[in-house]
Amino acid sequence: MVSGCCALLLLALAPGTAAGSGGSTDADGTDGLDPRITEIMRKPEYQNAQWGLLQTDPDSGKVVHSQFPEQFFIPGSTAKLFSVSGPWDVLGGDHRFKTPVYAVGERSGSTLKGDLDLVAQGDLTMGGRTRPDGTVAFTDLDHTYANDFPGATLTPENPLAGIDLIAQQVRRSGITRVQGDVIVDSRLFQPDPVLVPTPTPLIINDNLIDLLTSPGDRVGAAARLDWRPKVAPYRVTSTVKTVAAGKPTDIQVTASPDGTRISLSGTIAAGAAPLLRVSDITDPAAFGRTALIEALKRAGVEVTAAPTGPNPAGRLPAAYAGRPRVASYDSPPYSEYAELILKVSHNLGANLGICLMAVTKGSKACMDGFPVLSAYLDRAGVDRKQVQLLDGRGGNPADRATPQSEVQMLTHWTRTAQAEQFRRALPILGVDGLLAENCRDCPARGKVFAKTGAAVGLDALNDRLAVGAITIAGYLDKGDGHFDVFYAGVNGASTPTLDVNGVKDIADDLAMIAAYLQEAAARPDG
Repeated sequence: MVSGCCALLLLALAPGTAAGSGGSTDADGTDGLDPRITEIMRKPEYQNAQWGLLQTDPDSGKVVHSQFPEQFFIPGSTAKLFSVSGPWDVLGGDHRFKTPVYAVGERSGSTLKGDLDLVAQGDLTMGGRTRPDGTVAFTDLDHTYANDFPGATLTPENPLAGIDLIAQQVRRSGITRVQGDVIVDSRLFQPDPVLVPTPTPLIINDNLIDLLTSPGDRVGAAARLDWRPKVAPYRVTSTVKTVAAGKPTDIQVTASPDGTRISLSGTIAAGAAPLLRVSDITDPAAFGRTALIEALKRAGVEVTAAPTGPNPAGRLPAAYAGRPRVASYDSPPYSEYAELILKVSHNLGANLGICLMAVTKGSKACMDGFPVLSAYLDRAGVDRKQVQLLDGRGGNPADRATPQSEVQMLTHWTRTAQAEQFRRALPILGVDGLLAENCRDCPARGKVFAKTGAAVGLDALNDRLAVGAITIAGYLDKGDGHFDVFYAGVNGASTPTLDVNGVKDIADDLAMIAAYLQEAAARPDG
C-alpha cells in the first residue's frame, strides 16, 4: 500500500530560503535529531530535495526540533487539517445533514398527483457507509483510490442504504402511487470545477461506480465481475480474461461520454485477489433520481414518470413552505465524516467542506467558503498568511503551507474539548487509515496520530515519478496524557523509476521519521 498518497499531480517546488530556528544548529538543520532520522534525510535520493521539520510541546511552547518552519511547502493532504477543521468548527461536530423529501402536489388517497422532491443537503455518504451503530465505515485504502493504487477495498455497507430508507418512509407516509415525477433539488450550491473531485449537493457512493473483478475458474476463462450500485441506465461489460498465476494483472476501464456504458478489458492472474476499479457517475442528480425511483418501486410505490433520463429541475418550486415532508434521511454527525476524510484522505469530502462553509453564509458559490475558513483560522490562532489554498484536498498547484501553520492548527485542537476526538480521527501509526501498514512492529505503533500527504506526478524527461511532496503532521504520544505536535515533510524528491512503489518507499521514510520522533519524545530526557 502507498501510505499517504493523495494526489497525482506535478508541481513546481519552492527552493529553501531561510534557516530553521530552535533545536537545530547544523547547516542542514539536523543537529540534535535521532541519528536514524539524519540518516534518512541524507540519503542520496534526497540530494536535491528540501526537508521541513517542526516539533513543539504545546504545554510549554518549547520548540524541540525546527527546520525551515516558516518556509512554504507543498502540503499534499496535510492541507485537510485546515479544510476539515473549518467545517467541524462552523457546522459543529454534532451536526447532522437532514435530507428531506417533499410531496409537491395534491394527495388523493394513496396517490400523489404531483412530484416527490428530494432536497439535497450535501450529505457526503447518504447512508452508504453507515454501520448499525451509527459510525461511518472505511477501509485503510479507500475505493476512491482504486484507479491509482493497488489494494483498494470496499466497505460491506449498501451504498444505496439512505435512498432505500427514504423510499420506505415515503411508503409509510401512505403514498403508493406518484402520478408525476421524482426530482432531485440540487440548488444548495453550484458545483465548482476548480475543486477536483467536484462536490455536488447529492452524493451517492462518492459519485462512483465500483467495479470488482475476480479470476475465473481456470486459465483462459472469463473473469468474474461484480459492480455497484446497480442503477439504470448504467451497464457494465467485461472482456477481462484469467491468465496463469504470476502473469500480470492489468485491467483498463473505459466509459461512454455520459458514463452509463462502462467496459473493462485486460487480464487478471489466477489466484490473484479481487481487483477494484471505479468509474465516474457523471450526472449525480440524474443518478440519484433514478436510484430513488427504483427504491420506491422496491418499497411498493409506483412512479408514473420514466425512471431514466435527465433530472427535471425546471419543475422545482421556488420554496417548500407549506409542502408536506414525507421522508427525511439524517446522517451521522459531521465528526464521523471528519474521521472518514482524515483517515483515508477523502478528497471529495475535503472539497465538499469548502462548499458547505459557503452555504453557512447563504452563498451557493463554493469559493465563498474560503473567507469562512480564513475567519476560523484567525480565531484558532493560525497565521493564515502561512497557508495558501485553492481547494480542500491539498491537490491544487497553488496550495502551500508552512510547517509552523500546520503545527499551529494542531496545537489549537489540543486546547479544545474535542482534542482527543480530533486526535483519534487522524490515521494511527501501524493501526488504521493511511498509516495502517507502517511500523506495525515498532515501539511507536499506536503512539503517532498523524495526517499524511503527497503530491506526485510524471517526470517524462527521466522516466520516473516526480514526488512534489510527501508530508506528515500530527501528534506524538509522550505518555501520561501528554503529546508533542509535529510536522515533517520533503519536497522535490523523485523515484528511481515509474514504479509507484518508489513513492511508498518515501512515504515509509516519513512514517519512520515520525516513529523516531515519538520514541525520543517518550524518553524521560526527550
